[in-house]
Amino acid sequence: MEAAELPEPTLAPALRRPGVRVQLGALLLRKKLLSAEQLEEALAEKDETGDRLGAIVGRRGWVTGRALAHALAEQHGLEYIDLAQTEIEALALSLLPERFARRYAALPIRFLGEDVVLVAVADPGNVRTSDELRLALGLNIRLTVAAPDDLEQTIDRVYRNEVKVEETAGDPGEGPAATSVHAIELVNSIISRAIQDGASDIHFEPQANELVVRARVDGVMRRVTEVPASMQAGVTGRLKVLGELDIADKRAAQDGRVSIQYAGEPMDLRMAVLPTTHGEQVVLRILARHAGMIGLSELGMSPDVEEAFLRAIRQPYGAVITCGPTGSGKTTTLYSALDLLNDEGRVLMTIEDPVEYQIPGVNQIEVHRKSGLTFARGLSTILRSDPDVLLVGEIRDEETARIAITAALTGRLVLTTLHTNNAASSIARLKDMGVDAGLLASAINCIVAQRLARRLCLECREPHPATQEEREELGLDDLPDDLSLHRAKGCALCGGTGYLGRVALYEVMPVHDRTGLMEASTEEILAAALDQGMTTLRQDGMRRCVAGISSLDEIRRVTGDRLL
Repeated sequence: MEAAELPEPTLAPALRRPGVRVQLGALLLRKKLLSAEQLEEALAEKDETGDRLGAIVGRRGWVTGRALAHALAEQHGLEYIDLAQTEIEALALSLLPERFARRYAALPIRFLGEDVVLVAVADPGNVRTSDELRLALGLNIRLTVAAPDDLEQTIDRVYRNEVKVEETAGDPGEGPAATSVHAIELVNSIISRAIQDGASDIHFEPQANELVVRARVDGVMRRVTEVPASMQAGVTGRLKVLGELDIADKRAAQDGRVSIQYAGEPMDLRMAVLPTTHGEQVVLRILARHAGMIGLSELGMSPDVEEAFLRAIRQPYGAVITCGPTGSGKTTTLYSALDLLNDEGRVLMTIEDPVEYQIPGVNQIEVHRKSGLTFARGLSTILRSDPDVLLVGEIRDEETARIAITAALTGRLVLTTLHTNNAASSIARLKDMGVDAGLLASAINCIVAQRLARRLCLECREPHPATQEEREELGLDDLPDDLSLHRAKGCALCGGTGYLGRVALYEVMPVHDRTGLMEASTEEILAAALDQGMTTLRQDGMRRCVAGISSLDEIRRVTGDRLL
């Protein structure tokens, strides 16, 4: 119940009725968020329905959720919290099941001490909810006020489907620290949260006084939580048990794999453990076994780029190479091509490390170095099994490069990846690997360079008129005089980052039969490609800025400050 107080002298006579709770109304009037007439009408509805004043003015759209939350915080002498800009500790979150968070419209944020938890609520005046929260958490609580919509969106975001781990029972190496129920729940909560956020990797990083957990979401690391030093051994031990690693050996690097189920879907986690100064670092790579295929039309290629790429993959033979750093979407692009080529008239095979997506109708082989199945050895065997289309996960060495290029010259379509910065530099890389320059022009259909840039969140992106400096940086023709660009802001939907999802940037360089260029320098190859109309990664990114899909800051981050 809200405490009654004497109305301010400036209030209308209708608001001076005895017994009327006018404290929140007085605040809203003082802040000029409500008129006296609106408040009188809301109080009349409150008397008739028994609803709380805040709920009424919010429902009628007179006061925004955030403005109302600020007023409620001031009314109760509490702090307002912007959940979009707040990191939520997994350890605190694990204290309150989702059903209670929704029932109480409350969210544990972080520990303020050993027995005090900061809890965000939409209605701090509900004493019953506060009492039940204390009982449910078993700890003292300190309240902070959040906007109702932000709180609901954040609850949707942070509470996850449960992770189910496929582990062997009765592992003899499992020690007490690893079997802690709290450690198990915390690890599952962290993994669930990371998967729901779309993370590709989870890093458990030991520091001097805590274990910091970070996740790579949309290609950028973000802090997930901090685990107290007292729980570090339990969390690390639990992870190593899941990966079937030796929990007693804390000085050696170890690799493992974990099979889980999330939202009913099987997934794999590749685990790498490294000893560091403050303990063992654990990194998990998240791999979906049955990830949804992305069609070629969904990759976001411009019409010219898509036409050049389609022309290359529709050839009966030759190599199509995608290049870029780890995590730039190279394999996704090639899988989209593979899906397009997948029909009864062709034999499609892949050799990968690991198999990232499972595709019906495609024979997929996973590299296994311990048993001697390397890219080069597996590729040599595959070529004797009559494939029409062959995907080679990555060209890493001279032998693999030579076999792949030879296969492209002898009637197979080869799809593969290479770690280079742009399309033009891939030629030099292949020559450095020992591939004869004379073979490259005949063997390669095209080279695709790509990056992944974060998309602006459509809920909170902010438009602004483009400055003259920004127009010059865009470097594009036919820009309108009133061009507006967008910048990131941050809201509860995007976790305060201002970005939600990613878009691919492409440059496609046709190569076939351009023999004269194979002996040229990278700069000369690039200049020739530009003369023939190739769009660079940076130019493609600038077009995304003009379209409002991404920001200049993000394109600079992804492509660098170089003009090309």
